[in-house]
Amino acid sequence: MLNVYLSGEIHTDWREQIIDGAQGLDITFNSPVTDHAASDDCGVAILGEEPNKYWHDHKGAMVNAIRTRKGISDADVVVVRFGDKYKQWNAAFDAGYAAALGKSVIVLHGPEHQHALKEVDAAALAVAEKPEQVVEILRYVLTGALPG
Repeated sequence: MLNVYLSGEIHTDWREQIIDGAQGLDITFNSPVTDHAASDDCGVAILGEEPNKYWHDHKGAMVNAIRTRKGISDADVVVVRFGDKYKQWNAAFDAGYAAALGKSVIVLHGPEHQHALKEVDAAALAVAEKPEQVVEILRYVLTGALPG
């Protein structure tokens, strides 16, 4: 069995594409909380309100980090998606953390981010542009089968 952590961009259905494409493979998928509001507000919802936005965000980041660290630590493969909508500093951090732990990292982004993410890409074992490519990498890792 392969444990795969799906990190990064939360505004498109790339996770669902990978999970659906990997049906029938012996893979368990995990990810951060992808409900943006819940992720932002988890700290104050659990630990109490904060009048200062910095501390509001800080509480959320710390609570989310517990889940993220656990997910990355348990993973065999970490897929990190960089999308177009926001600067995903957290995704870059996750990629670096996973690489530092010696995890196999697959980075997923379009060609428009190639230059900006060159250091992240250099730490990855594969750089894909489409979710289907990630599925084919996972299939190859588990079965040795090439596409088609």
